[in-house]
Amino acid sequence: MALRANLGGQQPMNVKNIERNGNEATIVVEIDKDLMETGINKAYLKARKQILVPGFRKGKAPRKMIEALYGAHVFYEDGLEEIFPEVYDFAVAKQDSFKAIGRPSLTDMKIADDGSVTLTLTTEVYPEVTLGQYKGLEVEKTEATVTDEQVQAELDRMAQNVASTETVDRAAQMGDTANIDFEGFDNGVPFDGGKGENFDLKLGSGQFVPGFEEQIVGMTAGEEKDIDVTFPEDYHKELAGKAVVFHVKLNKVTVTTVPEMDDEFAKDVSEFDTLEELKADIRAKALEQAQKQADSAFETACVEKAAENTTVDMPKALVENELDVQMERFGYQLQMSGYSMEQYAKMMGGDVNTMRNAFRPAAEKQARITVTLEAIAKAEGLTATDEEIEEEIKSLAKQYELDEAKVKEMVPAEELTGSLVTRKAIKLIVDSAVAVAPKAQEKAEEKTEG
Repeated sequence: MALRANLGGQQPMNVKNIERNGNEATIVVEIDKDLMETGINKAYLKARKQILVPGFRKGKAPRKMIEALYGAHVFYEDGLEEIFPEVYDFAVAKQDSFKAIGRPSLTDMKIADDGSVTLTLTTEVYPEVTLGQYKGLEVEKTEATVTDEQVQAELDRMAQNVASTETVDRAAQMGDTANIDFEGFDNGVPFDGGKGENFDLKLGSGQFVPGFEEQIVGMTAGEEKDIDVTFPEDYHKELAGKAVVFHVKLNKVTVTTVPEMDDEFAKDVSEFDTLEELKADIRAKALEQAQKQADSAFETACVEKAAENTTVDMPKALVENELDVQMERFGYQLQMSGYSMEQYAKMMGGDVNTMRNAFRPAAEKQARITVTLEAIAKAEGLTATDEEIEEEIKSLAKQYELDEAKVKEMVPAEELTGSLVTRKAIKLIVDSAVAVAPKAQEKAEEKTEG
């Protein structure tokens, strides 16, 4: 197979051969001397400032002199790097027979007497995908429900928001909030994460190590005390199972008074006149949210089942790319919480590589889903119209409060198209799926009927 690049009448590149073996492609490409010379000269101009040649000021040595001193091909590797984007675009990116993943590796380079160069490039490529069933899938879907307990929990939350708090001059009791200073010691040595000041601890909440809160009970404001506790065996490894001592000072004790839940309470916390109206509103909103969650879970299950039915030999590069995305996303979430990836990994008793391996199964699943959706879109001839792309740009601009021109600048058109087509593929799967009751739900219903 041979392809030639034709730029302004010239033919600076020639793809002499392409061979595909599974998820790997080998491309042999010939680069003519003029294009190679362009790259070499750029490399020389960049490198000459750092090269010392006897008899010349630094950066002033002629290229021929440097090549005579260091070898005729001294600039070839850097020269190739200079023109590599052009080579990649023609020899790899624009091929119809495969879609490359990542940057190819150079496995061989031969320099001809006339200065032309023949490269052998190897790259991982998108896999061949054989779709299984993706239409008419039977998938479990949980019925959206809201319990009385959920409604009461929301009422309790609302009540806590308007509760009054006062400081009391008595010994701490369960249910009180104790404001404390504390520092933990392991064999007399302070340990990381074991110190706090003016910390509000709800006694009985189970927020601290078992046995800690119970020993606060009975203390009065201003009192200091050493508290002996043992960390659980499933705590992170630095402290798991260890007996430690916390030095604690009780600063103050506060009591929270929650209002009685009646019609007056409903008027205070909402636009409703009665408690029953407020409960009905809470239930309706919770049911709407539960329905959204059920629909989302059903959609995820449909897509995952379609992907499970797909036959594909997944390239390592696709999984690694997805791992990079997931790790970057998680790192950003940690950063928002004030932690680095390294700090979090240490807290969990491992390192960043351990975390990466923990994310691997999810990355493998997502990579399989991605290639499945792409294959479905291709099989079904799914596309995105110019009007749909424009609507997506408007939607993103509104969502992020940006000008439409800025969105176009930030998000490549191919990415927008890919996102729209992916959504169409997902919709096709979900719309054709048959929702069935979960087996556990069926058994519960049968038991009730019986």
